[in-house]
Amino acid sequence: MTKHNRHHANPNHTDKDPDVGEGILVWTMEQAEGRKGLEGWLTRNQARIFFPLLTLEGFNLKVSSVRFLLANRRTQGLELGLMAAHLVLYFGALFLLLSPGQAIVFALVHHMVFGLHLGSVFAPNHKGMEMPEEGNDWGHLEKQVLTSRNVRGGLVTDWMMGGLNYQIEHHLFPSMPRANLRFAQPIVQRYCADVGLPYLSTGLIDSYRMGLRHMHEVGQELRNEKSFTN
Repeated sequence: MTKHNRHHANPNHTDKDPDVGEGILVWTMEQAEGRKGLEGWLTRNQARIFFPLLTLEGFNLKVSSVRFLLANRRTQGLELGLMAAHLVLYFGALFLLLSPGQAIVFALVHHMVFGLHLGSVFAPNHKGMEMPEEGNDWGHLEKQVLTSRNVRGGLVTDWMMGGLNYQIEHHLFPSMPRANLRFAQPIVQRYCADVGLPYLSTGLIDSYRMGLRHMHEVGQELRNEKSFTN
């Protein structure tokens, strides 16, 4: 929740939004600069390996949750107990109903598909959009609208993306029930048109294309250096 709140307060701001901080993937030329070895290879190829990497996100979330709770066990004892109960029940049910080999394969596939689905929902929202710098004078409206993109697609897309395809409205009104975001969308879009603020809404494939193009461009300088060295 802390990480999510920081993201909502300053979306796509490299110094304040943890979602675009430097890590396995990078989002700006400055973050990519000087990366070598494995990190350099990841940056040069990050657009190509993005979706395969998402298959690891389900495991990453589990590990991150456990590490956070263990580091805060004095204040998060109840949640730590619930997480332990979840893991015991989850793996207990698998090994009760399936053979050991089948249980392990099920858990692997389950978390890989979960990570891919979750990452595919989050990826279109901000990647490839405006990235504000320190000292910009954007207000709340500009900060949330210019860094976000909506994804069109109707009821199926709404269901598969949990309503987060209305990312602009979600950022403007984070406490609004997601089922109501689609009703707010035309109102927000009309208002942005009235005040002359760009409001981006694309198809799902186009949203992925924009995000991957941005990631590819970020790694361009390292690819040029690699080609020159070779």
